Amino acid sequence: MPGLVMAEEVEEHSQSWLAGWIPSWCPTSMSQLKAVETRILQCIRNRFSARYISLPDQNKIWTLTVSPELCDKTPLVMVHGFGGGVGLWIQNVDHLSTRRTLHAIDLLGFGRSSRPSFPSDPEGAEEQFVSSIEQWREEMGIGDMILLGHSLGGFLATSYSIKYPERVKHLVLVDPWGFPAPPTDPSEMRSPPTWVKAVAAVFGRSNPLAVVRAAGPWGPRLVQRFRPDLKRKFEEFFDDDTIMEYIYHCNAQSPSGESAFKAMMEKFGWAKRPMMSRLHLIPKDLPITFVYGAETWIDRNTGENAKLLRPDSYVNTLAIKGASHHVYADQPKVFNAVVEEICDAVD
Repeated sequence: MPGLVMAEEVEEHSQSWLAGWIPSWCPTSMSQLKAVETRILQCIRNRFSARYISLPDQNKIWTLTVSPELCDKTPLVMVHGFGGGVGLWIQNVDHLSTRRTLHAIDLLGFGRSSRPSFPSDPEGAEEQFVSSIEQWREEMGIGDMILLGHSLGGFLATSYSIKYPERVKHLVLVDPWGFPAPPTDPSEMRSPPTWVKAVAAVFGRSNPLAVVRAAGPWGPRLVQRFRPDLKRKFEEFFDDDTIMEYIYHCNAQSPSGESAFKAMMEKFGWAKRPMMSRLHLIPKDLPITFVYGAETWIDRNTGENAKLLRPDSYVNTLAIKGASHHVYADQPKVFNAVVEEICDAVD
């Protein structure tokens, strides 16, 4: 991946004239993202809608709602991880909406949601994410929910549950990012995937996916080269490059949420404000389930440590065999069964 000075200038001075140069250099647009996502959502069999929910601050959250007629049970709300979007839940949404309404959102700054400026400090960036989720909930008229978050989404779902615990009936954390503090002994660190280390080596201080935009017309090929596994995870639904196109167009746009993630992270795999030290702020009567891939690079000790920190609370940890970080796509049938059982226990 080339480390281009021009790309760094684009990332650091997004309001300059260079920002207008990105669309002509990168073969992407929001309309292209819309088109590829539409192809993905056409695979949904249950009744669904996909629309923008306007927030009081004029930002908009792109929202997928499946089985809206099943409103007699607590809805399931799904929050994607870094660089993702609602389309990546395609192998899960039908099954998980057979008995209740399901909502999946594009986090502020990601996917098709608005891409505003975020505070440059980690606490401010985290607060803006959490505030947008709460504003979205209010606009949707949702009383309470089963809140599920993957990776970065798990970190933010936990932060939300600390601030608004009365809105969450069960917190489901799928391979959550950002919980433990970095170990003092480097030998204790789990080695991240090769693509993570390669990306981290190239960026320096740039935004995490700056290289995708810097590569311009070669960006789609870079995504396929570094993440060929993602195409295989969805081959039951798509035998072409649909998913790779979706991931590219999600991440070749303005790096809004990406910049926020950069402000919150330390050495990519760690959070500047680790969540484990704040887990005690969640009320004891709010149940938490950790769902990991048995082969994940995320530290699975987080779930067990959470049990020790919350001895009088319900904390369960599950590891799904044959799955890595993207548990929901690696083993979708097992994942769906696990989440469905959690939801059925709520009501």
